[in-house]
Amino acid sequence: MQVVYGSDLLGPLCDHQPEEFTLRAQIVPAADLIRSATTTAARLLGMDGLIGTLTVGAHADLLIVDGDPLDDIGVLTRPREKLRHVVKGGSVVV
Repeated sequence: MQVVYGSDLLGPLCDHQPEEFTLRAQIVPAADLIRSATTTAARLLGMDGLIGTLTVGAHADLLIVDGDPLDDIGVLTRPREKLRHVVKGGSVVV
């Protein structure tokens, strides 16, 4: 079975979306959790090789964080503290 990361929290609850990483990390290794949000999601959406990967020709959006999410998945749950840059479509937007 393949599980994809996702949240349907909207509006004022939107800020709580990253907490799903913390909850899932209690039972899923960090590398598998990150894959569920990237390569697994791409495969299940029929977009393997186009999203969820850093390869030539892919639509690569990139988060640059202060820390290693493989050691501490929490760096993905605290964007105000840990997010340094966002690269969208090859351009730095934050």
